[in-house]
Amino acid sequence: MENRDAFISEFRGETLGTVTSQSSPDEVFQNQVLRPILKLQNDLFIDVFKNYVSKYKNDFYSYSVEKKLAYIENSIHKDIKFRNSLKGIVIGLFTISEYNTYIQNSSSLNKRMMNMLIERLKNQVQLFELQE
Repeated sequence: MENRDAFISEFRGETLGTVTSQSSPDEVFQNQVLRPILKLQNDLFIDVFKNYVSKYKNDFYSYSVEKKLAYIENSIHKDIKFRNSLKGIVIGLFTISEYNTYIQNSSSLNKRMMNMLIERLKNQVQLFELQE
């Protein structure tokens, strides 16, 4: 397992965001673990969301920007199977010790993870245009 953990830590890259002595444990986890994973997996998240839209809401592409933003947020908050799939994409890149930290406070960390992912997708809404 040490080889996997070392590979994953190195592969993911550096801490994103600021970590200080005043940072809460959740904030440290967010900046050292969640942000680098979300950045690394960004292209996959874009394609996963495009696939979700093609399966469930093909008229998404005709929506106004505001309605697209609301749809992104609602789909992740309300579709539990979709949300669990997105969480799995992130959790799969945890080291064993990070996973053990995560399970101690998964509710709060899940909320942070999904909120950051929602914002990431919303900030890239221009990528969700119908490709001809």
